[in-house]
Amino acid sequence: MKTNNKINLIILLTLFTSLIAGNALAEMNLRYAEGTPNRGVRAEALNHFVNEINRRSDGELSIDVHWGGVLMKYGSILEGVAGGTADLGTVHSAYHPQKMRVLSVGDIPVTESDAWVGMRAMYDLMTTNDQMKKAFSDNEVVYITNYTTTSLQFECQGDTRIKSLDDFKGKKIRASALYGKILSDLGANLVNFGYGEVYQALDTGLIDCSGGYFYAMRAFRTAEVADSVTALNWGQIAGMAMVMNKWTWDELTQQQQNLMRSVGSEMIDFYAENVIRENMDVEKKLPTGELGNKVEVIHWSEQERSRLMSYSGKYIQGWVDDMNKAGFDGQEIWNNYQILLSKYRDELNSDGYPWERK
Repeated sequence: MKTNNKINLIILLTLFTSLIAGNALAEMNLRYAEGTPNRGVRAEALNHFVNEINRRSDGELSIDVHWGGVLMKYGSILEGVAGGTADLGTVHSAYHPQKMRVLSVGDIPVTESDAWVGMRAMYDLMTTNDQMKKAFSDNEVVYITNYTTTSLQFECQGDTRIKSLDDFKGKKIRASALYGKILSDLGANLVNFGYGEVYQALDTGLIDCSGGYFYAMRAFRTAEVADSVTALNWGQIAGMAMVMNKWTWDELTQQQQNLMRSVGSEMIDFYAENVIRENMDVEKKLPTGELGNKVEVIHWSEQERSRLMSYSGKYIQGWVDDMNKAGFDGQEIWNNYQILLSKYRDELNSDGYPWERK
């Protein structure tokens, strides 16, 4: 009789423990580290992701976003997520050039500058290429989805107008990554600081021009201190991803992992639709003075733009060589990326954007 009681007690304790574990999993709250404030179209996309995860998991998964670098700055987010200080976070390849070198493929200046095409290609590359998946796993994180800055434009103050490659020579320009190196090749004098300092730098004449993005001109009000914008539509910074702690990922059920993947993919369309519309709206309003100064919008000819793109060649090969030295097959990754860019460009040309289809 006593033995039966002990057995019953063990069974009850096991069931109770399982119930607690199940409830703990069902109500998993995840911490997200984000380096930027909760404003603008990218913040809207992240909030959309958070809300959809909560809604479609019936509250089993909730995400608490720590905005503006409160939990950790961009330079420490990868290590923080890998170590469990945060469960998810936004990482930039530029802040982790060694550990996230695979992500930097999205930062190389290429002809393709469409935000939707770029993010779609990056998403497929990161989730299907074995080299990419292993690189994330080796850093104790899992790739979830991608962001982009959209294509690069140049906002300038005073009498400065960038109408050709020759106009970069001798100008004080804020730019970063490979874009900055190419501008240096063209004779520009580079100045490097965060985008939050662009307003003051243009206002005081510290710089002549800054590489930027149409949507950011509204968010950071730089139309108040710019007099012209050259719409180069030059590449994009797509080496910017949402990652998740590897061990937290493994704790999720298969259904929850599928949900993360699904919502991550859908977020790309949500973000692309909104950021493309925002860019178009800003570009339209700049000459009217509605956003600040009456800002002249300059468009280059395709011939001049092609001249600019020709400067990317040696940096593409440099990236491939660097990847090879790090133990990757750089050419295979690059070729895979180009195939995916072409795939989604062809889809866009034939079917339009997903949100335009009926």
